[in-house]
Amino acid sequence: MLSAGRRLIPLGEGAGRRLPPSTYGRLAAAVQMRPAGCAVLALLIAVLGGFFGLPSWGAEGPVRIVALGDSLTAGFGLPAEAAFPVRLEKALNDKGLAVEIANAGVSGDTMSGGLDRLDWSVPEGTEAVILELGANDMLRGLDPQVTNKALAEILRRLSDRHIDVLLCGMLAAPNLGADYAASFNRIYPDAAAARHLLLYPFFLEGVAGHPDLIQRDGLHPTAAGVDVIVAGILPKAEELVAQVRSHRS
Repeated sequence: MLSAGRRLIPLGEGAGRRLPPSTYGRLAAAVQMRPAGCAVLALLIAVLGGFFGLPSWGAEGPVRIVALGDSLTAGFGLPAEAAFPVRLEKALNDKGLAVEIANAGVSGDTMSGGLDRLDWSVPEGTEAVILELGANDMLRGLDPQVTNKALAEILRRLSDRHIDVLLCGMLAAPNLGADYAASFNRIYPDAAAARHLLLYPFFLEGVAGHPDLIQRDGLHPTAAGVDVIVAGILPKAEELVAQVRSHRS
């Protein structure tokens, strides 16, 4: 499922640690006009938005989300515009939901690596995190207790900061053995149940086991594969946005 031949290879191995581009701090042009002109422009935007089916986002501002993950989040082997955070942001925007999703995916990262960089990967002002880590822990055969401990600390620190979380699960490759799989596979549902988190049980649902949706390395999704992931996780992402909105009020 996630192995290359008989050798297990960490996702994104050999690609180096790519610093994630941030979608925060986007520059906007300042336009000065008289109050009457502003009112006319606002009315025109509202009319055209309704006519063309554009999203009506209101004055609350977009929900600021960080996708914290490994190469599956970073978009290894894909153009930047095909990466999971970009495609999910577009899918949510297309549904009229104002979100900005920062790509904090680092190829080859483990759960412990995500913990080490948590503070700078999830900056102040972040309202929600889509947490996709652990595939490399599994591929390296790391002790599931180590992964579980790092995950628990990530979740504790995000909770202390009042950041909502959508936890993306991972499943162990069958060739790691039944005992390892049983221990690893329960990490995510147990953590989600303990903290009452939103859970997407298997990030690669609908992609793993489908060669036409996997790159030639046998590990990473193609652009079409990313779109399958986005379609699957979209309802949970919508719940995440609604959760953030409810906490704002």
